[in-house]
Amino acid sequence: MNHERQNDRVALDRAFDLLSHPYRRRILTLLEDRNPREGEEFSPDEIAAEDVDLELFTRELYHHHLPKLEEAGYIEWDREEDVVRHGPRFDEVAPLVSLMRDHADELPEDWP
Repeated sequence: MNHERQNDRVALDRAFDLLSHPYRRRILTLLEDRNPREGEEFSPDEIAAEDVDLELFTRELYHHHLPKLEEAGYIEWDREEDVVRHGPRFDEVAPLVSLMRDHADELPEDWP
């Protein structure tokens, strides 16, 4: 396998891993709609299922999901300003996010 193809495979595996959690799928979908976004726009109403524990949601969002997306390069997160924008690798995941949106009626109810 050539090096370029291997890089594509790694990028796709990373994208699928990061899209495996509904919070991250919704964050990326919201960010695709409008870039940048303020952190407060990632509310439980927009991202989580009903009856979510607000404290747990906030902890997971700010200590797990946003950092994980940032580490992958899909987002840039200015913690001081609490602003999230496309990261340098957002274009790697954008086609999958668009595909999910375009085929939402064919996906399980909890997608994106």
